[in-house]
Amino acid sequence: IEEEMTRVAKELQTFIDTANAPIFGIDAKGRVNEWNNKAGEITGFTRDEVMGQNLVEVYITEEYRVSVREVLDNALSGREAANFEFPLFTKDQRRVDVL
Repeated sequence: IEEEMTRVAKELQTFIDTANAPIFGIDAKGRVNEWNNKAGEITGFTRDEVMGQNLVEVYITEEYRVSVREVLDNALSGREAANFEFPLFTKDQRRVDVL
């Protein structure tokens, strides 16, 4: 069973990494703990650069920080949120909107 769980976990990680949409995750303190290839492609930040960084404080434009933090806090508390579009800063300081 453990071998099967390891295989499934690797398959899921591959699915996340190669998805055609940006996928990122945060822990309870708002630190990035998942960052797929598409998120890196869109923002210019590698997985290693963002892991452990506070997503809202570092990568969200100032005028959206409160609303994004609220949506993420709700999600972490298990409350479903409708699709929410918000801007992220790219490595070259452009603003891109993600859903």
